[in-house]
Amino acid sequence: MAVDHEDFHDAALVVLGHGATKNTGSAEPAITHAVELRRRSLFHSVREAFWIQEPHLNHVLSTLAEPRIFIAPLFISGGYICEEVIPKSLGFNFGQNASRVKRAATQLICYCKPVGSHPGMTNVLLARAREVVEEYPFPRLPRPADTTLFIAGHGTERNENSRTAVEQQVKLISAMNLFAGVHAIFMEEEPRIPQCYALAQTRNVVVVPFFISDGLHTQEDIPVLLGESQHTVQERFRAGRPTWRNPTEKHGKLLWYTPAVGTEPMMAEVVLERVREAALWK
Repeated sequence: MAVDHEDFHDAALVVLGHGATKNTGSAEPAITHAVELRRRSLFHSVREAFWIQEPHLNHVLSTLAEPRIFIAPLFISGGYICEEVIPKSLGFNFGQNASRVKRAATQLICYCKPVGSHPGMTNVLLARAREVVEEYPFPRLPRPADTTLFIAGHGTERNENSRTAVEQQVKLISAMNLFAGVHAIFMEEEPRIPQCYALAQTRNVVVVPFFISDGLHTQEDIPVLLGESQHTVQERFRAGRPTWRNPTEKHGKLLWYTPAVGTEPMMAEVVLERVREAALWK
């Protein structure tokens, strides 16, 4: 854990999630990490806020009196909502030579970079991959050298930044030479998630969803793309059971599937790193 050289006792931290109107579980990571960061007593106050559900970001900001406010977006990539819609609503202009720091009356507001593009996400991804095989070591604990790691992202052809964070992590983890192979796969771009079986050169496969929350995409869409029947997935989901059994054998592979990276407890430290970085901005 990094040492805090910066004193944040005059500051407020807002852990910002996207939120959802139907899936209440999407709010859990922001709430959980805010609780952990409050426990550490580093800031004068720590609040969770959301873009499309309560407590809404604008409402939370209106209640803060601290002279410094750090907004930490709990987003995977610097996409349209995170880097255009939300900053514009707050009066930031991220055009050429623009700043992520603005003064509003007596307060200094810093809009941090999204957590998903921070290099510290490498440790989060590795923790997820390690934890799932240790929890389900069937028929025996597989070695990383005998395993292919896949990082599964959403992807979208409408925003090239959507896949950048995933590809950055593939590059960083590949350079460590821990796994037999490391690949990016996507829901809406090539290579697609079902291609993992053909891409893997090992029998053991671990898929880590590079998503903040365990919502519709991670609990239903991706398990179906990996080969589970939609009926089985929906039945398990309604019963409150895991929608993927670890490991499951398909296409001659043993596949372990992890929870979303955003629910990993180590994410609180990545949020802190983004704040420490923002504290140095002028």
